[in-house]
Amino acid sequence: MNWLAEQFAALSPAVQATLWTVLIAMAAATSSALLGSYLVLRRMGLVGDAISHAVLPGLVVGFLMSGTRELWPMLLGAAIAGLAMTYLAEWLRRHAQVEAGGALGVVFTSFFALGVILINLYASQVDLDPGCVLYGALGTSALDTIRILGLDVPRSFLSLGAVALLDLAFVAVFWKELKISSFDPALATTLGISAIVMNYLLMGSVAVTVVAGFEAVGSILIIAMLIVPGATAHLFTDRLATMLVTAVLVGWIAAAGGCLLAVHFDTSEAGMISVVAGAEFALAALAAPRYGIAARILRGFAFAFRIVQEDVLARLYRLEEGVAVRDAGALAMHRPAAERLARIYLRARRQLTRAAGGWALTERGRARAQALVRSHRLWEGYLSEQLRLPLDHLHEAAHRMEHYMTPQFAEKVEERLVQRDADPHGRRIPPQPSP
Repeated sequence: MNWLAEQFAALSPAVQATLWTVLIAMAAATSSALLGSYLVLRRMGLVGDAISHAVLPGLVVGFLMSGTRELWPMLLGAAIAGLAMTYLAEWLRRHAQVEAGGALGVVFTSFFALGVILINLYASQVDLDPGCVLYGALGTSALDTIRILGLDVPRSFLSLGAVALLDLAFVAVFWKELKISSFDPALATTLGISAIVMNYLLMGSVAVTVVAGFEAVGSILIIAMLIVPGATAHLFTDRLATMLVTAVLVGWIAAAGGCLLAVHFDTSEAGMISVVAGAEFALAALAAPRYGIAARILRGFAFAFRIVQEDVLARLYRLEEGVAVRDAGALAMHRPAAERLARIYLRARRQLTRAAGGWALTERGRARAQALVRSHRLWEGYLSEQLRLPLDHLHEAAHRMEHYMTPQFAEKVEERLVQRDADPHGRRIPPQPSP
């Protein structure tokens, strides 16, 4: 520790202050991201905003009873206020038939108004700076230090670090209970886990986390960190453990990047951290491999391109049979460029080959086309026998469905048919090609 203190003392005061600012922000991001992930999973993302307003009377009462602005008395008052808000909102939802969002809105605005009234009534005793509560004092929090083992450690880092450890311990101890009650409250109740109690414990932890960050980082940053990292991580994964780790990493990147950018542009650290977190979410919403906008667009294009390929193969298979191509109209809806690209791709995959006057199927392409035509004709038979659709209504429906049918699905359809050798038009249903 002495070596670390010596190395830290060798840095310039400006660099020391910047490093401590980053560490304070990362400590706040850790606890917020952990609890915020559960709020996102429970579809309670705005509860953090509600609690940040509702704890105001708890802060005032905690100050009046203790006569000091020390953190822990005010944390206790805030936790009680947060639990009371959660209980009243739940009571209104259950017994007064008020919609959940409406109940939450009524309770937290009432609590916030009560806090404002208490501040006005006891203005001479309550030393609460609204600007500090909103924006925090992250830039100057590194100046209020306490010496520990030769190292001047900011008080804000100690309090936020302690809260982060408490939140981490809370998640670790109640891992199973939080997981089950977040995904399936009814199952949790069946297993003997009180979903309501876990909800109250979570809301109490959120209240403590919100208040711990008021003075250092402000409510704006705390609210952003409660929502954005969890929402960003959820775009990347559905696994809870991976989501929590990803959310914390997202929070750390936002904290470090925002602090450094705030120093560069000489602006609010809390505001810049929130902006960086928003930029991370925007990037994830665009480029996440599973739920990102770009990934969904690419999957849509890939699926449309697969349909074009299969239409080309099925048409050539029917031409080999000497059957009139009933889906020529559907194929004509594709742009010629897409069909040409599909033929080039199929040729590269050795499913098509050049032949006199056009194209011909290879053995690999014929097997794929045979399975497709088989699915089409089986589905036509099913629609005719089971749903009694007229002949002129079969083709278009089967043409759409054939692209979704797996060999196993086709076998299930075949089992339900009376006529398994030919479709309702009298065309032979080909056998399933060997793999």
